[in-house]
Amino acid sequence: MATLCYNLKYFYCMVNTILLEHAIHNNRMKLFMKFEYNIKTIELAKTLAGIKWSHTHKSWYLGYHADVMNLVQRTFVANGIQLKLVNTLDDVEHPKPIDIKKPADVLPHLKSEAREKINHFKYWMRSRRYSESTIGTYTDSMQTFLRYFSDKPISEICNDDLIHFNNEYIIKNKFSASFQNQIVNAVKLFFRSIENKSLQPELIHRPKNPKLLPNVLSKEEVKRILNAHGNIKHKAMLSLIYSCGLRCGELLRLTANDIDNKRSIVIIRQSKGRKDRIAPLSSKIIEILREYYTIYKPQNYLFEGQVKGTMYDERSLQQVLKQALEKSGITKQVTLHWLRHSYATHLLENGTDLRYIQEILGHSSSRTTEIYTHVSTKSIQNVTSPFDYL
Repeated sequence: MATLCYNLKYFYCMVNTILLEHAIHNNRMKLFMKFEYNIKTIELAKTLAGIKWSHTHKSWYLGYHADVMNLVQRTFVANGIQLKLVNTLDDVEHPKPIDIKKPADVLPHLKSEAREKINHFKYWMRSRRYSESTIGTYTDSMQTFLRYFSDKPISEICNDDLIHFNNEYIIKNKFSASFQNQIVNAVKLFFRSIENKSLQPELIHRPKNPKLLPNVLSKEEVKRILNAHGNIKHKAMLSLIYSCGLRCGELLRLTANDIDNKRSIVIIRQSKGRKDRIAPLSSKIIEILREYYTIYKPQNYLFEGQVKGTMYDERSLQQVLKQALEKSGITKQVTLHWLRHSYATHLLENGTDLRYIQEILGHSSSRTTEIYTHVSTKSIQNVTSPFDYL
């Protein structure tokens, strides 16, 4: 009885603190809310318009907009919950409490001139074949920037205004370096293409992005994940991502015609940077795909959703990986992209030339591929520690 009462208290009493963190998710700035699980706080969080759950980050999040901090504060602080803002670059280990007396400024609505200019900017990017995610990101960035300067004609905005915005809005509100670079890039492109004038973002001291190593699984861990599912469709999807180093979207866009059994290659069409490329297919993955194709007989996409001919849902694919992790007993916060990183690292450890890995992964620059040399253990394991000689 005592245990039951304790569990009910855990589920229904609100948590005392929620960590807030700005981060890029699906190429857009989001505000993530992290707290211990309990029903009461979740119910309160669900009252926030537009809130969603991220299986990748294991937390609730809202799309970034100018009033989001005030919205979150009004919802949680009124119910006695403390908020702590985590600076994604500097203060991850030491979260700082939000100054409730000085919330992020509420920005005014867009004026008609700014709205028209942003629509023109959107059409211009679309005509230049920018990706929809980039168009959405740059559009949101310009809305924030022009709302901040709503009392000033767009034609009169200058470099000093950009510096002021950086200091008084981005830095003051502790937004991340990624968000800062995103805003600056959008402003630079907007004024060059729409206003036919050049602002100088180099006057802003941009923070260096943290140089993080890619997350890599051991070969044994990969094997446990890929063999965890008895469902041939689930096994085929995860296996193809690892065996060819595919991104999640690249896998979901594949058609049966992209698999060339005779040449033992898969054709990845119009991937990142609108480039086509090929990747080698192992004999083992070809056998798995044959078994899968015989059972499911897809019509349009290689992997289809519950409705024939429709693309498999990305969130469902993430759930497939989550279930594989649970079945294999792996507790790491693995994402689908870890399989791509692991593929590249294992190729390098097997002696594959870095130039071939660059081509297979579709990297424009060899510098991107070289990051895997820092996580490959092939050379490191040959280094003998002086501790062994003591």
